[in-house]
Amino acid sequence: NASSVKEFILLGLSENQGVQKICFVMFLFFYMITVPANLLIVITVISSQRLNSPMYFFLCYLSFVDICYSSATAPKMIADFLVENKTISFVGCIAQLFAVHFFGCTEIFILTVMAYDRCIAICRPLHYTTLMTRHVCGWMVIGSWVGGFMHSVVQTLLTTQLPFCGPNKIDHYFCDVHPLLQLACTDTYAVGIIVVVNSGMITLSCFFILVMSYVFILVSLKSQTSKGWHKALSTCGSHITVVILFFGPCMFIYMRPSSNLLKDKSMAVFYTVIAPMLNPLIYTLRNEEVKSAMRKLW
Repeated sequence: NASSVKEFILLGLSENQGVQKICFVMFLFFYMITVPANLLIVITVISSQRLNSPMYFFLCYLSFVDICYSSATAPKMIADFLVENKTISFVGCIAQLFAVHFFGCTEIFILTVMAYDRCIAICRPLHYTTLMTRHVCGWMVIGSWVGGFMHSVVQTLLTTQLPFCGPNKIDHYFCDVHPLLQLACTDTYAVGIIVVVNSGMITLSCFFILVMSYVFILVSLKSQTSKGWHKALSTCGSHITVVILFFGPCMFIYMRPSSNLLKDKSMAVFYTVIAPMLNPLIYTLRNEEVKSAMRKLW
């Protein structure tokens, strides 16, 4: 294409030196929690014979995706807090864009599959083992990875076809579609609509499945005792919390044409840094089986 830009400059979360130093310490701390905590869940589920249900099978992959997802943005962002020249090559920028959408979309699909799993477990407990076999669960995870890959390919190809001839300053802490569309030296209205439709269809359809799963769960619990309600909702509470943390900011950013990049990058912190860090804490603190397996592993 007609791009003359060979590298981009990431403006980051703030240009204030004092704020950058505080952010460096804070986000380094977050990342140092995110990777070991999610890795601990992966090792615990793999090594424990008790955690062999589909719920933990999906949790293991969710934690693995969280490690990859946070690693796509956090190390570069943390390093940039210490340097004055926050550059990223054109190829590196496109690679980061691909990774963010690949792992982010895969996480959305896995969260949706986990909601379906909880729905089957509570609404059809007698058929659960025949419906949610390891083979079926495996295909669901493969489908999540393939879906994330297809979404990311579309977003990346649409962006790489645009000409970039300056300016090259990205008002964000990582390379994303909306900031890059604003830098393209051509009319990006049509591409912007396709990007929003692509992201919106995936997010809305997955959100619809999530909502319907919990509607079916609530309906099936009408005849349950208070003890049954508590047990069922305790298994779903962690998942609902994670969904709100991840889906809320994602829907805010990717289901509308971007007009305020300052708001966008502030919201992006929640699903790229905060959610991957909190996921293992939410799932372990509310789950006695996982805590017991971790103690045994230790």
